Amino acid sequence: MTGFRMPAEWSEHDGCLMAWPTRADLWDGVLDAVKGEYAEVARAISRFEPVTMVAPPGFGDDARAHCADADVQVVELPLDDSWFRDSAPLFVLDEAGNRAGVDFRFNAWGRKHHPYDSDDRISALLLDLLGVDRIASEMILEGGAITVDGEGTLITTEQCLLHPNRNPGLTRDQIEAELKSRLGVEKVIWLPYGGLLDTETDGHVDGVCAFAAPGKVVVSLPADPEHPDHARMRANRAVLEVSTDARGRALEIVDVPQTAYGEVAGVRVEVSYLNYYVANGGVVVPVAGEPQDLAALEVIAAAYPDRKVVGVPAPVIAYGGGGVHCITQQLPAARPRPRA
Repeated sequence: MTGFRMPAEWSEHDGCLMAWPTRADLWDGVLDAVKGEYAEVARAISRFEPVTMVAPPGFGDDARAHCADADVQVVELPLDDSWFRDSAPLFVLDEAGNRAGVDFRFNAWGRKHHPYDSDDRISALLLDLLGVDRIASEMILEGGAITVDGEGTLITTEQCLLHPNRNPGLTRDQIEAELKSRLGVEKVIWLPYGGLLDTETDGHVDGVCAFAAPGKVVVSLPADPEHPDHARMRANRAVLEVSTDARGRALEIVDVPQTAYGEVAGVRVEVSYLNYYVANGGVVVPVAGEPQDLAALEVIAAAYPDRKVVGVPAPVIAYGGGGVHCITQQLPAARPRPRA
């Protein structure tokens, strides 16, 4: 594939894609609570851009009722789970602004949940629904495993992409080559670590690092020396300090030292501030309802000075293994259609 490139998340969007949570065995008695959090995320994003919520057949009315009074369109398609960052297509644009969707394979984060065949097929169904050309890849990849600057640079973690439960038949060089081919990137920066306790995704990058602008990255850097990732995130930062992007620029690093926890169903869960979604004119950030939320929001707001930063409570989403970024997928704006 040539001529296509994945744009940065801060590029203009035509909208945001989400999937409605219905997997009762994952949510373990908190399904109603997580539906409320998904709806609040959708409502927050809809202040900035339209949201399309995909619900499994028979659950559309449930999604509509929860997302009432918001710019949320609900459609029904077969689904297994509700983490569209990972199962939905990754959209790319060519120089003329034509849009396509890369359909990577999906195996439920190393076959951790069954069934997952509908989620493996959902990208093709979405692209057909949207009228977007499909570019197939046989490599397993979740969108939460990468962050791009739209100018040729991609950051990922070795902990996730080199895990044997994803692509055991591919070498690191082959994985990198497929990323470059399908997403139009020229340079891949490999961080050693995702979150130590992130056993669900095996260390997705969207819990530890995100591009905020060309040459600028926001990183998790827990100030608490007792945090399990205190040393690991400093090792990540050390890699970034000596890295340059695809255009040869040294990286400006913005540290987020705050960490926060919530308790859901008797389980203590960390709410990752890094797992935010960048919308048209806004940034929607998961928060825990703790005093340190405000300081974290201020750090993120400084990294995105031209956007309104909004915090949305997300401890139940964290209980399921993710955050705001994990449940969203941006639809980048295509070129304007010619007038008839």
